[in-house]
Amino acid sequence: MEQILPPLLEELYLGGAKDENITIVFALGLHRQQTEEESKKLIGEDIYKKIRCIQHDTSRCRRIGVTSRGTPIEVFEEVLDADFVIGTGGIEFHYYAGYSGGAKSILPGVSSEESVLTNHKMMIEENAVSGRVDSPVRQDMEEAAEAFGLKFILNVILDSKKGIVAAVAGDFIAAHRKGIEFVDAMYKAPVEPADAVVVSCGGYPKDINLYQANKALDNATQAVKEGGSIILVAECEEGIGNQVYECWNMQCKNPDDAIERFKHCFEFGGHKSAIVAIAAKKFRLYLVSKLPEEKARDAFFIPMGSVQEALSAVLSDNPEAKIHVMPHGGQTLPVRKEN
Repeated sequence: MEQILPPLLEELYLGGAKDENITIVFALGLHRQQTEEESKKLIGEDIYKKIRCIQHDTSRCRRIGVTSRGTPIEVFEEVLDADFVIGTGGIEFHYYAGYSGGAKSILPGVSSEESVLTNHKMMIEENAVSGRVDSPVRQDMEEAAEAFGLKFILNVILDSKKGIVAAVAGDFIAAHRKGIEFVDAMYKAPVEPADAVVVSCGGYPKDINLYQANKALDNATQAVKEGGSIILVAECEEGIGNQVYECWNMQCKNPDDAIERFKHCFEFGGHKSAIVAIAAKKFRLYLVSKLPEEKARDAFFIPMGSVQEALSAVLSDNPEAKIHVMPHGGQTLPVRKEN
């Protein structure tokens, strides 16, 4: 944000906008409030001092409608009362909305808790996966943003070192789709599904805990035949990484338990348990990490002491197994080349 706000503000100034008529809204969705230091770091201290900055408040949302999928469209009143809204952010793969960016500035960004939870319950539907614009979660978000009246976005695409390599601006769907072209060209990799895949998150901090490491697991599912094996290599130095996720792992005795519980009780953190459970029903999941074996098993993985040990288990079942390796699993999205 520190890089994209200055040119955006310059453009607004050229159009006659004044600092006192501009408000920066931190679109937090259901995430915790930011500290003042975090806000300054995100947009730069100079901008923070001269422009009014506020944080999304889920308790101050007004309903303007309901989507065709039944999601209430309830938006932060400060955003509803603005004369013009510009959505900003980055576009990358998102494990259930298909991609980040675009309409996500509105839903979940500045929407009520009920809106966000209703929308996110769709994350276990079949097409709610990385790299698909037809994810029901994204389609619902875009319907809500359309009803709200979002007219303009400025989104950026980053490389693996967090440098901006492209920017798109304009209509919140047309510009977003243009941005997706850059993301796909950089990070999608056509593959023939293999019998097994060894996937690394790409190193610290992407594998700091199992919660974060799940992104690489999710991407790896696209590179394996159903019934095949996934070997997730993630240090998990800080354990599971989310208290709700850990509770669900301990309380759900098998994958079916987690999936059924999620259908009746959406809970952030618990969704990770349900998503891994879906993968565990389709693939054999191995985990090479620092997690205690019991915690790995609770999370529906088979713990292994090393990659070699996991590969030996795979090859003992299928000596002719074809195996893919994904060293940057969090960023790489395999695209199946089906016969």
